[in-house]
Amino acid sequence: MLCTKVVKGGSSLPWHSSRAVGGEGAHSRRPRPVRVLGMGGPRTTLSVFLIFVPVYLHGVLSREAGPAAQRKPFFERLRRLEEQFRRLQEVTLTHLRGLASNYNLSYDIDTRFQSLALETQAVALAVNRSQAAVQGDLSRLKTWMQKSQRRSRKLDSRLLALDSVLSDRDRQLAQAGKEREAQGDGLASLGLALRALQDTVAGLTHLVQSQGARLAALEGRLQVAGPGAVAPGPTPALPPPLPPPLPLPQLGLPSPGSPKLQRGGQALRAPPEPGDPPQDFASGLQGTREPQGPGSQRTRPSPGGLTCNVGPVLVFPNASTQNVAFLSPGFPAGLRALSVCSWVRVASGHLGTLLSYATEENDNKLVLHGRDSLVPGSVHFVIGDPAFRELPLQPLLDGRWHHVCVIWTSTLGRYRLHVDRRLVATGSRFREGYEIPPGGSLVLGQEQDSVGGGFDSSEAFVGSVAGLAIWDRALVPGEVASLASGRGLPPGAILTLDDAHRVGGFVQRVNCSCLALCP
Repeated sequence: MLCTKVVKGGSSLPWHSSRAVGGEGAHSRRPRPVRVLGMGGPRTTLSVFLIFVPVYLHGVLSREAGPAAQRKPFFERLRRLEEQFRRLQEVTLTHLRGLASNYNLSYDIDTRFQSLALETQAVALAVNRSQAAVQGDLSRLKTWMQKSQRRSRKLDSRLLALDSVLSDRDRQLAQAGKEREAQGDGLASLGLALRALQDTVAGLTHLVQSQGARLAALEGRLQVAGPGAVAPGPTPALPPPLPPPLPLPQLGLPSPGSPKLQRGGQALRAPPEPGDPPQDFASGLQGTREPQGPGSQRTRPSPGGLTCNVGPVLVFPNASTQNVAFLSPGFPAGLRALSVCSWVRVASGHLGTLLSYATEENDNKLVLHGRDSLVPGSVHFVIGDPAFRELPLQPLLDGRWHHVCVIWTSTLGRYRLHVDRRLVATGSRFREGYEIPPGGSLVLGQEQDSVGGGFDSSEAFVGSVAGLAIWDRALVPGEVASLASGRGLPPGAILTLDDAHRVGGFVQRVNCSCLALCP
């Protein structure tokens, strides 16, 4: 039977079980020990095991038939084979355990990689969400910062304008103080002149009394002598002539046309000529005026009481930033003069923004600006921010209809404010030579911080507006009075409430026959 022997180096040699080739002795015929030096895995171990089992059985059978002397080396080799087989089992078990541990480790690593991938996706999603939220917050913060910067610049400019206005008022007060001092000097000189005049009048009174006594004595003598008779005796001396009135400069009085007399606000009349009646008598000849009765007084109708045909009415019910009316188209050309007139009824404790005109260059080109932080009843008349004038409109806070006209011209920068046909405020050197540019956004009821937007509820108007109209010229007082009396619109209006094509929020458009019937 041919068997295979595994030797060192992994080579195998055939050998016969009966005798060795070449006539070797008994020792040379002994089977050599088989050594297993390396294994390639579980399959290699199994194949080696299947090879060794037949070899072992063949050896056992051959040794039972052979001499007894050969059994001892055979058992020794068998023991060695057992030891090698045991070591092979240990090595095989160790390899199998290593393979199992490596498989478990790779499985754990794959699981961990999958969990790490899921966690990475979740973290990436959270990071994207946080970045989106941060970007949104940054955009809102940027918008708020820009709005705050615009408001701060607007506030700084208004403070500068207010400072200039206060300095102008200080100069006016200083000039008024100097004029008062001059008036005081004039009054003092008038007092001295009056004292001198009183002394002169006292002397004249004494002279008139003495002359009256002499005339009484002459009348007594004539009565004693009888009619047609002349009493004997010396002829009474004629009374000395009255001294001529002293001229005003000698009395220390200023002449009627002197500056002192004009500044004092008084005018002295020249003393009466001889033969003129006294002033009291002259005034008595003119007669006295009887006090007028209740029916003779001219009663002025309450504003808006009987005013009709004013056109559409816009009602702003609350301070929402959505309540706005757009007048379109805007100004067709640049304005070097302006008149804005309207009937207004205020429904809150402060005046909001009646009108706002903004361009890309400046969001306060023309504003009648009011807010809850200003003095109640005051409105800032702004032309080309930061220049403005504060207009007093306290009468509008009574909740009734009032007619308001704001007029401005770039010639000398003159402006006027009329309330119910009365001139309430006037001034000059306000935006002298300035021109309001065309192409902007004109809104009612809100103040624009940007073109067509940027509204603030604290600056919103709450109330009603009727008969609003805008002219590119300065109305004369007669036209203002006619407009406030409801006698028609002066010609040349460039915008009216009929041009309010876009009305947003809760603003209501109402048509009333008369203002007394309007909300």
